Amino acid sequence: MKISDQIYWTGYIDWNLTVFHGYQTPLGSSYNAYLIVDENPVLIDSVKDYGFAEMLTRIKAVIAPEKIRYLIANHAEGDHSGSLTELVKICPNAQVVCSPKAVDIFKKIYRADWRFKVVENGETLNIGRRDLKFIHMPMVHWPESMATYSVTDKILFSNDAFGQHYASSERAADDVPLDIVWQEAAKYYANIVLPYGAQVLKVLEAVQTLPVEMICPSHGLIWRRKADIEKIIGLYQKWANHITDPKALIVYDTMWHATEKMALRFFELFEQNGIDAKILNLANKHISDIMTDILAARVVLFGTPILNNRMLPTMASMLMYIKGLKAKNRYAVTFGSYGWATVGFKELEESVKDAGFTLLSDGHYVKFTPDETEMNKCLAYIPAMLEKLRS
Repeated sequence: MKISDQIYWTGYIDWNLTVFHGYQTPLGSSYNAYLIVDENPVLIDSVKDYGFAEMLTRIKAVIAPEKIRYLIANHAEGDHSGSLTELVKICPNAQVVCSPKAVDIFKKIYRADWRFKVVENGETLNIGRRDLKFIHMPMVHWPESMATYSVTDKILFSNDAFGQHYASSERAADDVPLDIVWQEAAKYYANIVLPYGAQVLKVLEAVQTLPVEMICPSHGLIWRRKADIEKIIGLYQKWANHITDPKALIVYDTMWHATEKMALRFFELFEQNGIDAKILNLANKHISDIMTDILAARVVLFGTPILNNRMLPTMASMLMYIKGLKAKNRYAVTFGSYGWATVGFKELEESVKDAGFTLLSDGHYVKFTPDETEMNKCLAYIPAMLEKLRS
């Protein structure tokens, strides 16, 4: 699949992938490898081990694999490097090009005794009529990660940055419904890249000094239209700075519908005040999809009943997941129902704060089922939230 002059996509489409790193991928994914045919042919990235045969077939359709001189490993994680062990066997003259930290990781994962060519940040490699420039991007999202930029073609092979989990027979984002691609790009950032905002900003500084006419990520679809490239870079700038939209999100679970009634009342109050709000039940929404909405939301309401003096396990799991993703610059209100004691709500509040949220007030907690008076008390929480949502 030719994507530019003498540059080919030779990856693997994983139609059956449903879970990746703990989040749901109902649209599957792709592991993108890129073959550059030049005086010294180059393969940028590889695929998971079970996709090796398909990748090899694609390579053989262009050149004999033994002609490859450089195997560029932008990332050591198995979905990128899983085929390297086989590739070094069938490409006996090839060097594995990677960052210094990658060498140690490869030796520990694969016990690799490969011919390494270690490249520093900003270093270039001439492969004939092309120069390839390497941009280190540590902790986006592993310490050895880097991107490769073809100076001649103005193409950025961006590793995990700007990617999506999306299986498609098409290779470019503008060849499929873009609303789906933007959603999947947001989900990818929210569930993989979100903790590394500071590192992303450093990478963006480097990228914005380069003329980029195409972005080829390691997962999903290629960005090739100028407007789309500018938009995805702008979104990464926004997300890395933890800039949110004036949106409210209500996340809850319920046992006997008491907490659910409170959630619905909060939603009604947001509607009455013209606020863009969304309500999600943990019982039927996966935490990775909820994280995608949290990426944009400025105010999040967390609601749970009490079970065995603790919040429901679904809420505890959600908050632990968010804590690992290090959300920032977001505000929260807690609510719920209980039967015997409120001690579990203290745990809820502490977990919400540990997950990176600023609590706007004490929580709204009701014994058993809220009556109309207790339901109306939800109104008292709205002004503080509106202040943040309209600021």
